[in-house]
Amino acid sequence: MSAVEIALVCALALALLCIVVLMARVRGLTDRVAVLEERSPVGEGDLVALRHDVSQALRHVAVVRYDAFGDMGGRLSFSAAIIDDTGDGLVISSIHGRGESRTYAKGVVGGDADSTLTPEERQALAAARTGSPDA
Repeated sequence: MSAVEIALVCALALALLCIVVLMARVRGLTDRVAVLEERSPVGEGDLVALRHDVSQALRHVAVVRYDAFGDMGGRLSFSAAIIDDTGDGLVISSIHGRGESRTYAKGVVGGDADSTLTPEERQALAAARTGSPDA
């Protein structure tokens, strides 16, 4: 056998060895993917449940700041609306005065409050529905 033939046989053997190693790695990756799929299967039912959970999250928030008493200044009073996709949630208002602050919470179902809303609370609720964080 000539030196050229020996070099070709060595190169072929090295190439075959590389192919075997790569095939083993691909098989290992395939097995790992299968294990991951078994651990956390994501099917259509899972996506429906996830969408339902997300729609019920109180994730639409808007805040309206204002001066409840014209002489106070600083816009320290606020109304904040926090609702889910269907308009359920609450409106929280804090009225800041010279000597005290009062905080109120009003429930909201389907976009309607369980009691009368002030103009600022209505503005915060409308902004939360449209996605504007600060009205």
